[in-house]
Amino acid sequence: MSESGARAVVRALEDEGAALIFGIPGTHNIELYDALAASGRVTPVLVTDEQAASFMADGVARSSGGVGVLNLVPGAGMTHALSGIAEAFMDGIPLVVLACGIRTDTGRAYQLHAIDQLAVVRPVAKAVFPVREPRELYATVRRAFALARAGTPGPVVVEVPAELYLLRHDFGAPTWEPAPPASTAPAPDAIERAAGLLAGARRVLVYAGYGARGATQELREIAERLGAPVATTIQGKGVFPESHPLFVWNGLGRSAPAFVREIEHSCDAMLAVGCRFSEVGTASWGFTPPPALVHVDVNPDVFGRNFPAAVTVAADAGAALAALLGRLPARERGGALERSIADGHRAAREEQRRPGAPGRVGPAALFDALQALCGPDAIFSADSGNGTFLAMEHLRLDAPGRFLAPVDYSCMGYSVPAAIGAKLANPGRDVVALAGDGAILMTGLELLTAAAYGAGVVTVVLRDGELAQIAQFQRTTLNRAPCSTIAPYSVQALASATNCAYTAAGTDAEVRPALERALEIARSGKPVMVEVAIDYSRKTFFTRGVVATTFRRLPFADRFRLLGRAVARHLGA
Repeated sequence: MSESGARAVVRALEDEGAALIFGIPGTHNIELYDALAASGRVTPVLVTDEQAASFMADGVARSSGGVGVLNLVPGAGMTHALSGIAEAFMDGIPLVVLACGIRTDTGRAYQLHAIDQLAVVRPVAKAVFPVREPRELYATVRRAFALARAGTPGPVVVEVPAELYLLRHDFGAPTWEPAPPASTAPAPDAIERAAGLLAGARRVLVYAGYGARGATQELREIAERLGAPVATTIQGKGVFPESHPLFVWNGLGRSAPAFVREIEHSCDAMLAVGCRFSEVGTASWGFTPPPALVHVDVNPDVFGRNFPAAVTVAADAGAALAALLGRLPARERGGALERSIADGHRAAREEQRRPGAPGRVGPAALFDALQALCGPDAIFSADSGNGTFLAMEHLRLDAPGRFLAPVDYSCMGYSVPAAIGAKLANPGRDVVALAGDGAILMTGLELLTAAAYGAGVVTVVLRDGELAQIAQFQRTTLNRAPCSTIAPYSVQALASATNCAYTAAGTDAEVRPALERALEIARSGKPVMVEVAIDYSRKTFFTRGVVATTFRRLPFADRFRLLGRAVARHLGA
């Protein structure tokens, strides 16, 4: 069968159920866009920048449980998108990157966009597949989807030379024989050892990460069977229902309130599921698991990298927890533990709701209003910095895929395009982006894409005039915040320029009416920007914990030096 490679790629996308593909057409892949235009099942989304395309594809994957797809021109398209590909790689998000390549059939050097783009992207991809034979094209794209989903998910890159799109080839009948999936069942001896350790513990603390997102039912059942308190990582927010009386916090150790640390210290064993104990997820390793640690993850490479485990179980989270359930005795629930959790949450809420800086919007007022006004299945995206930590600590979510945040790569500019991708993939749900007034300068123009495609996202611009998270760190250690002040600009003018509606809130009393109006407009398909004069005067639990942990880890002489410098500058101010 003679046809262009473009049609073979589109057929593969259709057969994988990929409804959206993000990118910008270029001279090398216009044939692919022509084939996409003829497809009734795959919608190409024109973005303003390929970095945003990668974040949008990421937002699709995190919010839908599917695979995000982006389409890049050679060279510059790849380097523009690299930040989002790296974020997906670090956070374990499945993407398929269709990277058009330069022509390989001309014998010419110094072609347009010609760099070794696979060498550039290889360190932040699960795999790169250069296609050189036309008959390989359909199967390679299908193989990329399978690998992106398998094990620890991540981005897979398929490079398609331009001539495979431009010229007609005999592809033959499209065939795809998926490889048998690798076993993710737990080893019986590992389950027996894990069950014995957990059954013999006085109290087990469950610590769940994003890798447990497909095992929410099993996670809940095992927590209830053990009567175990449950904490999650930042990215794992929602894998355990946060309205459950056994839910403790998103984090442990110094990054959590005092009641969390008390519960943590009362536990003599930990069941860690689908997590890697990464720096951001642990607030710079601000806690140490007990020696009786059972670590479950589908990727055995994570075991022992930061904390030693007494028992490791290399398996899918759901399979491992289901196997453990049948081997663990049921324990009595309720009583003092659940009362202490409920009392601790109330005390943390009271602290969060204490009056802050006058003439500003308190974070509690903002998030209380969002939680009350948005639908129960609303999706929230956050940006690197304070927005992530505020949302993590204030919102209470009962399912995964509702909190999208750049965690381990922590890339600024994520929230707006991720929200747009999530909204396009979930048109019937409320989607709210929480963007710092520095981060929105990186990708805020992408709201033009939202308006063009009728993606009614609400973008809350957390306005304080500086790079807040960094400025807080700077003031703590330097007693000043150099180069962290943002040049003044008009959010209202930016909204107008990107065809968005605009509302604003400067006090707690103005927040609810502003958000009610914004959600009403957004539900009609028009994006809205809400400018909020946020009060950052009170540091989050996370920020306080990171500062304390990092400071205490320094050699004594450097602690003394930094403390002396801060005191001297304070007295001289």
